[in-house]
Amino acid sequence: MTKHNAKSDQSSQANNPRKPTVKSAPKIGAKANTRRTTKHPTNESSPGIDARNRPLSDWREQLLEQLRRLIHEAVPDIVEECKWVKPSNPSGVPVWSHAGIICTGESYKQFVKLTFARGAALPDPHKLFNSSLQGNTRRAIDIREGDVINAEAFKDLIRGAAQVNQQYKHTRAKAAPSAKSPSKTPKLLSGDNPQIAKGYGDAPVQAYIAAIPGWKQVIGQRLDELITRAIPHVNKAVKWNSPFYGIEGQGWFLSFHCFTKYMKVAFFQGALLKPLPPGESKQKKIRYLDVHEADQLDERQFTDWVKQASQLPGERI
Repeated sequence: MTKHNAKSDQSSQANNPRKPTVKSAPKIGAKANTRRTTKHPTNESSPGIDARNRPLSDWREQLLEQLRRLIHEAVPDIVEECKWVKPSNPSGVPVWSHAGIICTGESYKQFVKLTFARGAALPDPHKLFNSSLQGNTRRAIDIREGDVINAEAFKDLIRGAAQVNQQYKHTRAKAAPSAKSPSKTPKLLSGDNPQIAKGYGDAPVQAYIAAIPGWKQVIGQRLDELITRAIPHVNKAVKWNSPFYGIEGQGWFLSFHCFTKYMKVAFFQGALLKPLPPGESKQKKIRYLDVHEADQLDERQFTDWVKQASQLPGERI
């Protein structure tokens, strides 16, 4: 952000009278120093991420830059990067991570959306969250031109998200040695489904989940958590680029797969479950459950289906 004299400020206000502001953020957007001293990964080609080499003419870019500064003030060692670059979105999506994804920033025509991967687990006494309120995992903040954000409350959310990620990381730690990290990022196939080599155990399943882009990764994490909690002794594997869950000696009872607009859960003996999972299949015994971004997953019903399915004869795949 560059300094402005009084005349330039007046001219700017005349051309753009409703600039987004951040409450209680001293002089943000007015006298921000253009020289950065904090070291962090950046991508200068992405809107709102380290745009120091060009003027921030769009109000959404200005807002993302203000929020970006607050994020780094809240968690100085946060990792900032650009993910999910594709022809339809060549700039990708700004992502901030600390022991996992904290939030993503996306620009739409009418608003800027910050999606917190584990927002449902965060206290929000100042009611900053105003979108994706019905989900069990994510929460989002939609900010329109002229909206005011409480800077300190926002930084508290960022710090809280970092703490929740750290706690989750500890609970997922295993006593057994972990598998070596792959040498390169897994390829995304049709529907953003990760290409993961066939393997047995928890490690390939976690590699699959870690490679899922965006909001679907949070859904995949939650499905895995609920299945593991319901059946602590569950067997896991990745086959045909999909996680499989089963019981030793009985076969596989469930799998899920990543599609462009939803995650599809397949119950291999779904026709025997009560009540029936809603999705039909060409194979009469299989039933599906599709989970979209805006859906509120009924975790109690899903857990009950998992327990029922685990007691039925599985598939020998």
